Amino acid sequence: MSRGGGKGPSLKDKLDGNELDLSLCDLNEVPVRELAALPKATILDLSCNNLISLPSDFCSLLHLVKLDLSKNRLQQLPLDFGRLVNLQHLDLLNNRLVTLPVSFAQLKLALHRNSVEILSHPLKTSLPKLSACLPYRFHSCENTNLKWLDLKDNPLDPVLAKVAGDCLDEKQCKQAAVKVLQHMKAIQSEQDRQRQRKLQAEREMEKKREAEQRAKEAQEREVRKREKAEEKERRRREYDAQKAAKQEMEKKTKKETVQTRKPASGSRPPQPPRHKHSWSRSVLRVLLFVLLCMLCTLAACKLTELQRQPLCVSVNTLYEDVLAALQNHKTLQNMLQQNSQQ
Repeated sequence: MSRGGGKGPSLKDKLDGNELDLSLCDLNEVPVRELAALPKATILDLSCNNLISLPSDFCSLLHLVKLDLSKNRLQQLPLDFGRLVNLQHLDLLNNRLVTLPVSFAQLKLALHRNSVEILSHPLKTSLPKLSACLPYRFHSCENTNLKWLDLKDNPLDPVLAKVAGDCLDEKQCKQAAVKVLQHMKAIQSEQDRQRQRKLQAEREMEKKREAEQRAKEAQEREVRKREKAEEKERRRREYDAQKAAKQEMEKKTKKETVQTRKPASGSRPPQPPRHKHSWSRSVLRVLLFVLLCMLCTLAACKLTELQRQPLCVSVNTLYEDVLAALQNHKTLQNMLQQNSQQ
């Protein structure tokens, strides 16, 4: 237990039955560990000290039934103050409180949710009415609600101050407890509704994002599908073009092969070469015929009695001239051959 001066006597020395008086002890902090070791101290008086705040583990003192925190300098209560489910009498006179934690509303209903813990608590032997209640009937027991509350002389929020009213007598303090619990319950319900609306909005937003994501993925799949179809169509056209070109090449090659094999197979040659060959043969026949006629004429002019005819005379003269020219040509050729040898 911390004081302004030194270490004081043990808490057990201050315990009188179920009441522990720690008022006027110049406390700066609450000795929670020592208090937790005294579950019989259901009435705790911490008034007239220098407490600015309560530690969070203070709310583990579930055995407290009556609590006096008046005339301190408390600026706020712990957020889980509603865990003090057995609390029936609370004095917060002359502090610096502006608001109360939302969990304050649980002082009316929290006991039902913590029934097992309460039944197993050693305090049940000192609270006959509580120990007689079954878990499913806790909410109907007389000792399950905060019965008395004093919030005078605090700089309360105007709305909360109006709800709390004055605590000038027992009746007003009991009314203050009921009204403040109802007010805090309404605030808690509103916060729960806001939380639900926020969660609903977040779920809807998440659904919207998921829907947008699905739509985006579907669009991407459609684009990929269309691109794949276009690519397949392009490849099919290329395949068809290559196939057509290959077929055309095969036809051309086959045609050339057929044209090459036709002469070798003994078939008749094409018409234009056949006409050309026939014309050359005709010319050769004419030349042979003319040469034969000339030979016949020469023989007739040389060997028959027609050699004195003018035509034969001319033919014989021409023959002798040609013969002489050939002999001269042969003589010239021999001379050139001799000169080349020398």
